[in-house]
Amino acid sequence: MSQRCSNAMTVDVEDYFQVAAFENQVQFADWGKKYEVRVERNTERLLALFDEHQAKATFFVLGWVAEHCPQLVRRIVEQGHELASHGYAHQRANTQSRKVFHEDVYRAKSFLEQTSGVAVKGYRAPSFSVNADNEWVFEVLAEVGFTFSSSTYPVKRDLYGAPDWPRLKYRRPEGIIEIPLPTNTSTGFKLPIGGGGFFRLYPYQMSKLLINRFITQTEQPFCFYFHPWEIDAQQPRMQGIPIKSRFRHYLNLGRMEQRLVHLLNDFEWNTVSHAYQLNGLSNEQNNFN
Repeated sequence: MSQRCSNAMTVDVEDYFQVAAFENQVQFADWGKKYEVRVERNTERLLALFDEHQAKATFFVLGWVAEHCPQLVRRIVEQGHELASHGYAHQRANTQSRKVFHEDVYRAKSFLEQTSGVAVKGYRAPSFSVNADNEWVFEVLAEVGFTFSSSTYPVKRDLYGAPDWPRLKYRRPEGIIEIPLPTNTSTGFKLPIGGGGFFRLYPYQMSKLLINRFITQTEQPFCFYFHPWEIDAQQPRMQGIPIKSRFRHYLNLGRMEQRLVHLLNDFEWNTVSHAYQLNGLSNEQNNFN
């Protein structure tokens, strides 16, 4: 039987052309010009699905998306979800200087708060790009006013990973509460099971089993993540991208929404602040105005 404790549903609100896998093919200046903006309609579909299944989520919204779709940001908050930041321009934190990172997260946080009227307390780094080489990220997050983060994945991947870092929620020395993405360790190595491309790769019953096992073994909520473009099988196909990137991005897009429906039926989902009992950190309790 599936566990009915409250888990954290998280959505990284970015468009299909903004992903790190396409950063060498897509220029920032072409965002919204050369490439069709589809993130609003896809996120609206997710809002409808969450409402249908009485689920709440934390939306880590890209600052660029918030600027171009301000009504979407307001609808997220109006429907009782938690608004959080994904930075402004989807630049990986481990490619930025401290100064550039500060400017990026400050700009995004300020615009999200001004648009929504609520305080934004949560942050997720694009591509989980925080590791031992840029731990100063947490100092900047504290300086800017964030209180929690979900920016690390304790696995080894080509674009991200902090395999030796904690697997479960913990408080950083800087005061930031960090919520790593879930992994499975029953095979002797850390298997990424937090969502995204791996959720589209694994058969659903395998994902369900691994989620239940994580909850039972750790006695912690499960933090699931994905992107609005993952339910959009009709999105334009990028040309000239590497085979590996093409496989990762387009794998099983047509099956994602139905798998998400199964997930919403089989588990109880809420915001990060609610699932992890981060008292006083939710948008509902922190009006910005």
